[in-house]
Amino acid sequence: MNKVVPRYNRRDKKEFARTLRSRVNAYFEDKKISKTGDWRAMFKALVMFSMYFGPYALMLSVELNTYQYILGSIIMGIGVAGIGLAVMHDANHGSFSSKNWVNRLFGYSLNIIGGNSLSWRIQHNVLHHSFTNVRGLDEDLEAGNIMRFTPQEPWKPRHRYQHIYAWFLYSFMTFSWVLIKDFRRITKYKNQGLLEGQNVSYVAAIATLLVSKVVYMFYMFYVPIAIAGYSPWIVIAGFMIIHLIGGLLLAMIFQPAHIMEDHDFVAEGVTELDQCYEAHQLSTTSNFGSSNPVLTWYCGGLNYQVEHHIFPSVSHVHYPAISKIVEATAKEFGVPYRTVETFGEALSIHQRTMKKLATQRSIGDAVLA
Repeated sequence: MNKVVPRYNRRDKKEFARTLRSRVNAYFEDKKISKTGDWRAMFKALVMFSMYFGPYALMLSVELNTYQYILGSIIMGIGVAGIGLAVMHDANHGSFSSKNWVNRLFGYSLNIIGGNSLSWRIQHNVLHHSFTNVRGLDEDLEAGNIMRFTPQEPWKPRHRYQHIYAWFLYSFMTFSWVLIKDFRRITKYKNQGLLEGQNVSYVAAIATLLVSKVVYMFYMFYVPIAIAGYSPWIVIAGFMIIHLIGGLLLAMIFQPAHIMEDHDFVAEGVTELDQCYEAHQLSTTSNFGSSNPVLTWYCGGLNYQVEHHIFPSVSHVHYPAISKIVEATAKEFGVPYRTVETFGEALSIHQRTMKKLATQRSIGDAVLA
C-alpha cells in the first residue's frame, strides 16, 4: 500500500491482551467446542436463504399481482441483509465452518445477492478490522465527501444537514456495491497491491466480478421480465425495494457499532497507535441490544461488535457467551467496555453523533465531546 500504515503499541496493556485471549481460548478448551459455527449457523443460513429465494421462486411459479410482488420484494430485502449479516459475514471471516471449502462456498453467497466476496474481504477483513476508525485506511469512514464520519475530516457546508439525510443515503449501500463500488475497489486494490495478499490475479478478480454481476442481473431482471412475464416497471420497483431495505438494515447494524460520540477516531497519517490492538478495538467499537435475542439472532451476533472485532475467527453463535469473559477482563484491567442497552438507544446515539459531526467546530483527535 502507498498509504501510511500505523503500527500498534504492543507494549500497551500487554497483560490485558494476553489474559483476555488466554481466557477465551480456555473457554473453548474447557467446553470442548469448536470456535467455528455449528448447527445453529447452518440452520440460520437455511432460514435466510429461504427468506430470499422463497419469494423469488413464488414470483416465477405463480402470477402475483403488484401488491404481492412488492410484499415478496420486501421479504427478499430482509433476506438480503440477513444473508449478509448472518451467513456470508462469518463465512468470509472463516468462522462459519471448520471446513475451508464450506467457508469459501458460503462466502460466495455475497456474489449471489449482487456483491463481491473478494472486494468485501479486503475492505472489511484487511482494512476495517486492522485499522478500525483510522481515517484514510478504514473505508467504512468514507462517504465521498457527502457525509462526515470523523472529527478529523474537513467540515463542508454540505455536511450541515447530514443527520437528516444520512439514513436515506445509507439505504443505497447495496446499490453502490452492485453497480459501482465493487468495480472501483478491485482496481484500487490491484493498484495498492492488496490483491496479491489474497493470492488472486487482477484478471481472475475482474473475470469473477463480471460473471457474477451478469448472472445476478440475469436472474433479477431477465428471468422475471422475459420468462415470467412481469412488467419491467414492477421488476425495477421490486429490485429497488430489495436493495433499499437491505441497505438500510445493514446500516442500522454497522453504523452504531463504530460511529458513536464516545468512540476514538484516529487521524490520517499517524505512524503509531498508542494502544495495543485489543484496546484499540475496545476504544472504537460498541455493543448494543445484547439482551435482545431476536436482534442477536437476525443480525448474526453483530450487535456484539466488541467480541467480533477482537475475535473475528470465532463464529457469532459464541459471542453472547464470550462477551461475559471480555467484559469482566476489561473491567479487571480498567479498559473501557462500551455497550448500549437497547438497539433504539444505539440508533439514537449514532443519530446524535452525526448531528455533532454536522457542525463546523473542531472536535479534536480522540473523541467527540
